[in-house]
Amino acid sequence: MEQKPLPILLEDEDLLPVYSSELASGADVRAANPQEVVIAPSESALIPTGIYLEIPPGYEIQIRPRSGLALKHQITVLNTPGTIDADYRGELKVILINHGKEPFTVTYGMRIAQIVLAEVVQAQFVKRETLAATIRGEGGFGHTGTH
Repeated sequence: MEQKPLPILLEDEDLLPVYSSELASGADVRAANPQEVVIAPSESALIPTGIYLEIPPGYEIQIRPRSGLALKHQITVLNTPGTIDADYRGELKVILINHGKEPFTVTYGMRIAQIVLAEVVQAQFVKRETLAATIRGEGGFGHTGTH
């Protein structure tokens, strides 16, 4: 699998993102909060990761939930997928939300999300008077054709 160099600054070497398997597309990121953060049910919190990235032009970092946290604790990333643009140089932070019924405690070094490096294509928006017709037409939510 091709790897792209991605310059990174770390507050702590233990916070380096890690791919958990050879073919994983997402690298796990860890919490860098100095004190425990308790996320109450139906609440969210902004969790620091202690990492700063120099994302190459033409790419973005997507922040995605970890399936184990979602299944076991109903913890997910609020704005999934979160987008970190190539020109951002601040600390990567993750908005976690607790959809569960119990408070959830985030501790330093806990794996809280995963990041995916993705190519970006910007659109050139071209104003038109009409759009090409399709079978679906203006069928919205729940309309994927003739059914």
